[in-house]
Amino acid sequence: MSAPHRLDRGHTDDLMTFLAASPTPYHAVANAAERLEKAGFRQVSETDAWDAETAEGSASGSGGKYVLRGGAIIAWYVPESAAPHTPYRIVGAHTDSPNLRVKPLPDTGAHGWRQVAVEIYGGPLMNSWLDRDLGLAGRLTLRDGSTRLVNVDRPLLRVPQLAIHLDRAVSAEGLKLDKQRHMQPIWGLGNDVRDGDLIAFLEEESGLGAGQVTGWDLMTHSVEAPAYLGRDKELVAGPRMDNLLSVHAGVAALTAVAGGSELPYIPVLAAFDHEENGSQSDTGADGPLLGGILERSVFARGGSYEDRARAFAGTVCLSSDTGHAVHPNYAERHDPTHHPRVNGGPILKVNVNNRYATDGSGRAVWAAACEKAGVPFQSFVSNNSMPCGTTIGPITAARHGIKTVDIGVAILSMHSVRELCGADDPHLLANALVAFLQG
Repeated sequence: MSAPHRLDRGHTDDLMTFLAASPTPYHAVANAAERLEKAGFRQVSETDAWDAETAEGSASGSGGKYVLRGGAIIAWYVPESAAPHTPYRIVGAHTDSPNLRVKPLPDTGAHGWRQVAVEIYGGPLMNSWLDRDLGLAGRLTLRDGSTRLVNVDRPLLRVPQLAIHLDRAVSAEGLKLDKQRHMQPIWGLGNDVRDGDLIAFLEEESGLGAGQVTGWDLMTHSVEAPAYLGRDKELVAGPRMDNLLSVHAGVAALTAVAGGSELPYIPVLAAFDHEENGSQSDTGADGPLLGGILERSVFARGGSYEDRARAFAGTVCLSSDTGHAVHPNYAERHDPTHHPRVNGGPILKVNVNNRYATDGSGRAVWAAACEKAGVPFQSFVSNNSMPCGTTIGPITAARHGIKTVDIGVAILSMHSVRELCGADDPHLLANALVAFLQG
């Protein structure tokens, strides 16, 4: 089956819109769900009993389904030709990015400055957060147990850097930041720091009454918009490419293939939260979310445990996450024979110590998808002298016994508040994912 359409630079334009509208994992999955709804997908509740119609779609077999849980979303489309033992083709990604997150007691300050107490989430390049105009966004939990998304997308906070006159050695010795003492942003003036000020401000911003908010999951974000960069606009600079670039591509690919009645696999998007701090949560890849939903889909369609085992044995997951493009100023940090370049196509990530899940048979699956899509791909391995990062790939493979292949888009400035990719790579990735999901 050929791809229903070819994604191009218009996909990259749309990626920039998605990045700007998704300052938190909660916003990212809400925006993904909205796109899925427009493509005919419908939300199902984990607390409801699932029958064949719940798992598959409407009585005619059309339409896909998705589950939302916190900052994670699992979406799937069951073609009419699928049996209970039909394997899945999964695009896996994550919704979270390193940032500064608000502490339980957020109101603090000193020496006439009002500040917000934050905790470091994941492994950000902390210097990239200095002297940035920051907004504040996240999820508010109300007294009645409901939730409300909030996004103050204007300059509200700033982590000011110490002037060079007070740190003369910084240029020669490098910037040294203490995560506790140096990363607390300012947001106003005043000697009287009152508990509840920040939350009261957010209640007012959200049109809520005083005292309605009893819980919060809040984080900072740069308010600078994504933009094309360079003489010929060959590059894109923007926030949270790691890893909303893959989430966006996965949504585009899943909606592109949904509707096909003769697909040999059941296409799935699994976008998890908390990858940046180990994936060990109820919405992380190391939790039961994906396995539980896939199993319920099998059983709701009349399948047995044997059908579930057969389906999982034939399933393949592409763990799609950003990787490292060769850096022109630090080429010695890369493997000397593997230099992925931006706009050279997506990368296949390999590590024989299983920091990535790719093996030779997985490479063949990926190569076949890229060949079908007419998309070039590159290979990435770490310099033997440098530690290798990891992804949801090995976790997914080990937890579910699913063949998993690590791929993604090569970028610069990973974990910076503002990252950099090639303008063509996002749509090249999405086209390869379409071919993979189609089988």
